[in-house]
Amino acid sequence: MTRLTSGSRCSLSVILWSLVGCLLIFHLRTFLYDKEDQDEVTDMAIRYNPQFRELEEVEEENIQVPSPRGRRSPRAAKRRPRKVHTSLIEEYLDESSLLRHIFFPDQKTAIDPMKDIGNDTFYFYPGRIWLDTEGNPIQAHGGGILYDERKKMYYWYGEFKDGRTYHAHKGGAARVDVIGVGCYSSKDLWKWKNEGIVLPAEEKNETHDLHKLNVLERPKVIYNDRTGKYVMWMHIDDTNYTKASVGVAISDSPTGPFDYLYSKRPHGFDSRDMTIFKDDDGVAYLIYSSEDNSELHVGPLDREYLDVAGDMRRVLVGQKREAPALFKHHGTYYMITSGCTGWAPNEALAHAAESIMGPWETIGNPCIGGNKIFRQTTFFSQSTFVLPLPGLPGYFIFMADRWNPADLRDSRYVWLPLTVRGPVDQPLDYNFGFPLWSRVSVYWHKKWRLPYGHGRREE
Repeated sequence: MTRLTSGSRCSLSVILWSLVGCLLIFHLRTFLYDKEDQDEVTDMAIRYNPQFRELEEVEEENIQVPSPRGRRSPRAAKRRPRKVHTSLIEEYLDESSLLRHIFFPDQKTAIDPMKDIGNDTFYFYPGRIWLDTEGNPIQAHGGGILYDERKKMYYWYGEFKDGRTYHAHKGGAARVDVIGVGCYSSKDLWKWKNEGIVLPAEEKNETHDLHKLNVLERPKVIYNDRTGKYVMWMHIDDTNYTKASVGVAISDSPTGPFDYLYSKRPHGFDSRDMTIFKDDDGVAYLIYSSEDNSELHVGPLDREYLDVAGDMRRVLVGQKREAPALFKHHGTYYMITSGCTGWAPNEALAHAAESIMGPWETIGNPCIGGNKIFRQTTFFSQSTFVLPLPGLPGYFIFMADRWNPADLRDSRYVWLPLTVRGPVDQPLDYNFGFPLWSRVSVYWHKKWRLPYGHGRREE
């Protein structure tokens, strides 16, 4: 009878565990290869599908700055020289511009999904008035979309700005009294039902965060699978933008009503433009502009999504970016931001990171098409959200606002196809090397639609 020594038992144990490890590695590699094969098959199907190729076609714009209007006498010219617009940005900001109809098309071109419009059905028209199912312009500015898996429904939340635009004081920013957060529901991302104001303003209590003379911007909603609650985060401020806080509200239903809880300065820092992002593992994060918009801060929320969890990282330090819109693709985090130029549109930048907590690298302007000034102004809009398209890896909807500072209720929506594919064409700043992640591209279209069957869900 052979007796096993302790050394023999140890050797046998090592062999057994080695075999287990090999089997696990084999199954993992098989899983990864299967996933890669599936992604490659999907990518090939997309690449050769005419409907998908249309999304990546480049459309150009040829807009000429108009010459000064009318003749002036030599005496008048000497007395006060006429101001001549030198750029499309100035034309965009001038409510009397001859190009106004290009940036803000009138009611005659409004998109009304409730009418039988034949070949225009399901087409998005960036910049046009977009009507809800009741025939009223959609009021969901600075917003974001939640897809509710339980209800199989999209919910679009945003600033309800259906009020008079004015300046709180001389030289102050254009504003509308707080009315509340609007909510719209849809099964196809094109036909939106008004679910009402799910978080209303406070009319009488001047000390309340939601008093009508304060500021409520960029509301975003996520669902907490553990608590079964819908949680809304938003930028809360006073008339002079000195409060610089986030606000939190909660509801049992995606259509509210939401109960407002409190406001605070997250991590003890000022917070203005912000968003929240729910990761694949259920952990949610707050991302906000801070230190007078000179940098962004990123940090996880607690398990209930009702407060920050303590940890925070500074990212894009000194770059002066705002309007963050985050999304994830194949394990890489991407973000689109805008510069800080008030109501004037500016150049969007895309950023990427292997960890949501950073470091984040800037990978260039994602805008493609239009013309140079269109690309340098993010198609005369500002980012607010990026919506993944189910079943279409690498395809998203880029959501942005085309602000109308002369009449904020008439601000428009710019939705465009966004893809993550192909190599990045801009080197990293710190070493002039090219990153491994893919390029983010937002394609300009005067009109476009989702490939048939995608984004449209059965009744």
